[in-house]
Amino acid sequence: MNRITSLFGIRYPIIQGGMVWCSGWRLASAVSNAGGLGLLGAGSMHPETLREHIRKCHAATHNPFGVNIPLMYPQIEEIMQIVVEEVNIVFTSAGSPAKWTGWLKERGVTVVHVVSSSRFAMKAEEAGVDAVVAEGFEAGGHNGREETTTLCLMPAVRAATTLPLIAAGGIATGEAMLAARVLGAEGVQIGTRFALTQESSAHEYFKEYCLRLQEGDTRLLLKKLAPVRLVRNNFRDAVEAAEAVGATQDELRILLAHGRAKKGIFYGDLEEGELEIGQASALLYGKQIETVAEVMQELTEGYRRAWDALKE
Repeated sequence: MNRITSLFGIRYPIIQGGMVWCSGWRLASAVSNAGGLGLLGAGSMHPETLREHIRKCHAATHNPFGVNIPLMYPQIEEIMQIVVEEVNIVFTSAGSPAKWTGWLKERGVTVVHVVSSSRFAMKAEEAGVDAVVAEGFEAGGHNGREETTTLCLMPAVRAATTLPLIAAGGIATGEAMLAARVLGAEGVQIGTRFALTQESSAHEYFKEYCLRLQEGDTRLLLKKLAPVRLVRNNFRDAVEAAEAVGATQDELRILLAHGRAKKGIFYGDLEEGELEIGQASALLYGKQIETVAEVMQELTEGYRRAWDALKE
């Protein structure tokens, strides 16, 4: 037991990332049933769709789970009202936690905020969050513009805050989990590994494609908007070409229109869709699409092997 397992009431300090178009009720409940903390990704759901997924998740697991909410969400008030009616764990990201943290905590919700720097970690602590996720440059989702790697970010955030600390970005193995612990993290949040499981709501084409990626096949782009790590395809080529000639935020938003992420991740359009995935995908090269239970077993066994090896 540590502060993360105690905070959420879970067996293993492993949190599944709340990823758009991947993190529906099947994935979240599977992770929670396997001893981790599953998260629903509200960023790709209309309010009533989120409520439906929350209720299906309650039916599929008796263990704790939560909801990840990007604070830039256009219907944020409706989402927050649904969340306080249905769950008691919220991870916030992509915005300032100052506005909503107190409101959520007054209603009995445990609040965790995702940060990309020690400065933002201190602001999250000032806002009153219960824990922080420090996400390094290697991650696939909304990264920091500073491009700080997880190896550098963890000790910096650990030194800056006394809050329970969760490491994210580039973590896909038990060995990486142990490394995060050595750097001061008390838990890990894993996105890429869970995005490519059988229970993920991502399209099979997307999963199979990402399991064939090698080193250097992803790149962090769209820094003028919200930085994400993209796989090479026609859409990424268009983004790189636009950024090379100094495209404005509005011009980049036009490129992102037409539901690019849904088209790529959920519908499996591997050329015109926005394909977000972390650098850790290269560590999974050649793997089959596994179940969440298989991934959790590999993670926990890998952690134990690494720990035992250090003691020899």
